[in-house]
Amino acid sequence: MRLLTTAGLSALIAISAPVLALAQAPERVTRGNLVMENIPEIPGSVRERLRQYQNVRGAGFSDFAPDGGVYIVTRFGETNQIHHVAAPMGMRRQVTFYDERTSGASVRPDGSGQFVFTRDVGGDEFFQGFVFDPATARSTQFTRDQTRNQGFTWARDGSFIAFASTTWDNPDYTIFTADPADPSSVREVFTGEGAITPRDISPDGTRMVIGRYISINETRLQLLDIASGEAAPINPDVTAAYGAVSFSADGDSLFVVSDEGSEFRRILEINLADNSQRVVAEHDWDVQAMDLSPDGALIAYTINADGISQLHIIEAATGNARPAPDLPVGLIGGVSFSPDGSRIGFTHVSASSPGDAWSYELAPGDLTRWTQSEVGGLDTSRFEAPELVHYDSFDGLEVPVFVHRPEGDGPHPVIISIHGGPEAQARPGFNANFQYWIHELGAAVLVPNVRGSSGYGNEYVNLDNVFLREDSVRDIGALIDWAAAQPEFDADRIVVYGGSYGGYMVLASLMHYSDKLAGGINIVGISNFVTFLENTAGYRQDLRRAEYGDERDPEVREFLESISPANHAHRITAPLFIIQGANDPRVPLSEAEQILAAVREAGGDPWYLVAMDEGHGFARQSNRDFQREAETMFLTEILGLE
Repeated sequence: MRLLTTAGLSALIAISAPVLALAQAPERVTRGNLVMENIPEIPGSVRERLRQYQNVRGAGFSDFAPDGGVYIVTRFGETNQIHHVAAPMGMRRQVTFYDERTSGASVRPDGSGQFVFTRDVGGDEFFQGFVFDPATARSTQFTRDQTRNQGFTWARDGSFIAFASTTWDNPDYTIFTADPADPSSVREVFTGEGAITPRDISPDGTRMVIGRYISINETRLQLLDIASGEAAPINPDVTAAYGAVSFSADGDSLFVVSDEGSEFRRILEINLADNSQRVVAEHDWDVQAMDLSPDGALIAYTINADGISQLHIIEAATGNARPAPDLPVGLIGGVSFSPDGSRIGFTHVSASSPGDAWSYELAPGDLTRWTQSEVGGLDTSRFEAPELVHYDSFDGLEVPVFVHRPEGDGPHPVIISIHGGPEAQARPGFNANFQYWIHELGAAVLVPNVRGSSGYGNEYVNLDNVFLREDSVRDIGALIDWAAAQPEFDADRIVVYGGSYGGYMVLASLMHYSDKLAGGINIVGISNFVTFLENTAGYRQDLRRAEYGDERDPEVREFLESISPANHAHRITAPLFIIQGANDPRVPLSEAEQILAAVREAGGDPWYLVAMDEGHGFARQSNRDFQREAETMFLTEILGLE
């Protein structure tokens, strides 16, 4: 397992030292778990003003508790932990206490009160499964060390749980079942090819649907006989994507979210006897979350309408609509029925709320808010939803962008925030970082969904694949030109900001448009596609090759090298800030080190920050606090806000 330890980081720093020395690198400073270059002392005034924005806390609905309350995930301290809320707006009682972040609680459906959750170490994403027993207030690990585990799925009676497991270099997952309260009961039931995971278990507990994710456009489903370990393909002649999957109440069919035969994802019912289908629900936007009621009579689902969530409730047999709650404009996640089917739980996020747990009681139609999350004493009435605008890119393609405007006439500095993925979508939820930039720095924030983003149909999401990669960068170039033409924005003060794939987009934008940019902040970003694909965790390599291309193909390799920012560092002349987690299994530390060395060798002088106890982004509150403080100092300097 090639996780980078402190010793590994030191070795990499030592290897890089001769190259950096040639470029007269500044002193590398270590403070606790943070390693940095060029970052100045943070004034108390900056730290104090940021504190309110940084101490915003959201709460996410996790599951219904057997006592009538709910479990939520929220942060009090360094990391997200599981809490119990007994009554709406009641006290949050913390249940898990770890230095590391935890996932949500998945309650065992047998009435025992036990629940399963996962956690990793230092952001390494090698998630381990634990079961919490309220009778003893103890947690027990039931997965094997040195493995990555995902897709935890309960049998309907709670007698066992299924999950998928792999190791660092292995692209293939194995399916296990277990009584999580008894680690000795873990049993291998199926070894497949690629990134397979349990999707659902039949009502009688004898069969399991397994999904193999190949790309955003392709998932393969199989029906597994758990006892024999034999699996048969479902719809083998069809290439389609599948999201949520649920067995019908009688086990004879599947309700699936799929784009089969459609530009957008919709809900289909597949008859397992003959693979015949019927359309249950469809819209001119993607269906996202879906849950089937325990009796199989109702389906609750959300659609993504131009970035805004809408919740629908329908009859499974007819598709007829049932009353649904009237919610503020925002985002909805984690939709699930209660065990008795009388309530639906979910998380709701809006421009003025960082996320809260809600429930909707079907019979009386009552909507209940369980939490009211803290916003650091900020006046959220000032936090307005952004305006959705479309601009024309270089080839006439209309690209959507959410525009957050500060008060006043301007001209305002501009921060272009680019999402990761690339098969993701920027959506108008609560973002304390944006609010700080808007209200404290007076900057406008532009959040585009360039080609390759999800949420706009299959054609749009495929417009940046392999040899079309830089077309999405040209979308940013067109946005820079669009912003520069607006009287309310300052053409001389435009910054790009992004993480993961968004970090690559920052580097690529600086490579092509440094003459138009005041600077950029790259967080855990790809600097060379070939080295990234060669060094990312083995269980991820084939999944990423499906999007970026296979670097083992000479033609693809040559192209990827030609567009990689690390090979064109001399063109990055605008100020650059590089931020990285040392334990990142997705975009390894070497990606940050090589772009740092290359830009320095070309005469640049980037800022640099590494957290040795973090992975793909900073999860610990103290590390995030320092990251935001350092970003603020960088933005203040390059935008001339001193």
